[in-house]
Amino acid sequence: MKIEVRKPTENEKKTASLWPVWTKEISTFPWHYDEKETCLILEGEVTVKTAEGEISFKGGDWVIFSEGLDCSWDIKKPVRKHYKF
Repeated sequence: MKIEVRKPTENEKKTASLWPVWTKEISTFPWHYDEKETCLILEGEVTVKTAEGEISFKGGDWVIFSEGLDCSWDIKKPVRKHYKF
């Protein structure tokens, strides 16, 4: 699958704190990644569906989306995340 989910290191948390923040309410929408994106999920619960299956993540997770990924986001609890392309 083109999505990696794991717990961040302390150094990654510090680095991500300098990145922009994105927020989104409970919703479902399609998405395409033109480039690799790395995120630190601050709050929320999400299931992302791809052609290979689905993966869930929540506040406290470090998530990396591969370039070229087509998916659908299903936000179950409002999301706040730091992100970097």
